[in-house]
Amino acid sequence: MSRKPNVVILMADQLRKDVITERYTPHLYALQQQSVSMERAYCASPLCVPARGAFFTGTYPNCNGSLMNPGKTPDREHGFMQPGIANLYQLLEREWDSWHVGKQHLKLAEPLDQDPESPTKWNTDADYKRFLQQHGKRSPGGSAFRGMTPELVAGKYTRMKPYSIPATGCYEEGFEFSFDGYIANAAVEAIRSRDQGKPFLLNAMFIAPHPPFDVPEPWFSMVKDAEVELPENVGVWCKHQSPLQLHHLPGAIGTRYSRDDWQHIWPVYLGLVGMLDHCVGLIVEELKTQGLYDDTLIVFTSDHGEMLGSHCLWQKNCMYEEATRIPLTFKLPSSMQDIIPAGTVSELVSAVDVLPTLCGILGIEPPERLSGVSLLPSIQHGTRLERDSVYIQYDGNQARGHFQRCVVHQEHKLIVDFYKDELYLELYNVIRDPQEMDNLAVREDASPLVAELLDRLRGHMQDTNDLISLPDDAWEHFAERLSVFQI
Repeated sequence: MSRKPNVVILMADQLRKDVITERYTPHLYALQQQSVSMERAYCASPLCVPARGAFFTGTYPNCNGSLMNPGKTPDREHGFMQPGIANLYQLLEREWDSWHVGKQHLKLAEPLDQDPESPTKWNTDADYKRFLQQHGKRSPGGSAFRGMTPELVAGKYTRMKPYSIPATGCYEEGFEFSFDGYIANAAVEAIRSRDQGKPFLLNAMFIAPHPPFDVPEPWFSMVKDAEVELPENVGVWCKHQSPLQLHHLPGAIGTRYSRDDWQHIWPVYLGLVGMLDHCVGLIVEELKTQGLYDDTLIVFTSDHGEMLGSHCLWQKNCMYEEATRIPLTFKLPSSMQDIIPAGTVSELVSAVDVLPTLCGILGIEPPERLSGVSLLPSIQHGTRLERDSVYIQYDGNQARGHFQRCVVHQEHKLIVDFYKDELYLELYNVIRDPQEMDNLAVREDASPLVAELLDRLRGHMQDTNDLISLPDDAWEHFAERLSVFQI
């Protein structure tokens, strides 16, 4: 039997899909040209921990229990994966020489990286902090890059919590001591130190371009304000956008900044994206130097996107395309490239599909009760997937309180925004209106489509044992709200 391919998973954090271009990301662009690209891929949750939990287990957050980032709140238990759910590390680490470098946000009550029985070699945030301490260097960011925002806890009370703001600065310590410089160098060292008797598995979990926007040179100054043409919806609060978003981080912070402010912030974000691209280039170059590139399956993606002023919002934690669309590419090993050439797949895809797809490519028996489906038939033969919808959920950042549910079906997306006793509906045609500036849910002639998508969403929530429910009178509740504000 021939040796199985090496596997390298490169995951960005908070990367907008629309900034991957030949101009700003030449290494990622080149990798994309040699890959199968999923053009309509969505995260399962626009938040780090549940997004990564879904990616690494092939299960929706409702199914694995990891619904939010586990903060210090009464409901922090909902940040952890339920026991007994298989994940990518466990499936591969016995046969592959498994390495992890960077962010470790697959959260279990008993941390994976602290398991003495784990064959994976872990290099995480804690190792980075020790590295900085040894060299007397400061971590990027700090109090100047954080601001206070309201957060509803357990649906009962509001606390003030510091979260990142889009402040910008130049990280004087340099690339080597930045989050991602450390991760890239650790990934290169892992490739060099691998067990050559086994196929190699590397999970490189980058921080960039997640804030803080404290960026070393030359990337801090690389993109000039005048070079950047902002999308039309940046700094714009659309007429029928959900006002409930003002109750938490995206709106509470995002609305503090004007379109002119974003004109100065975007270049630094793009510089950070450029640094991420440089990191990817270092890893690809090392794979080629070691003669591994041709026999390596490379998956590139992001956990979720970034609003960056679109809809007057900041960070993610919402259902718009900028926060939920993700890049997802598979650079296949040379043994498969004659069978599956590089190209694009236009099917609706979810991050929960990655694990079953990898199982199909690598010839591994997939775990039972997966939410996702293998994309291999669609990649190989253009076969239409039986599934025609994907689902996204948000349950709060570090506390359960502000909920959103979303279904993407064919060319339409329905968003339900919940806050206490209120709900708000948004419906967009994401093909004709990719910046989602025209909420079709306020139109009477859209009510049959809204009803159909509400039924789909309600069924999914019931099937996955969602902890919240979608009321039968959701449409009536929303219509009543509209009539009140038209008085």
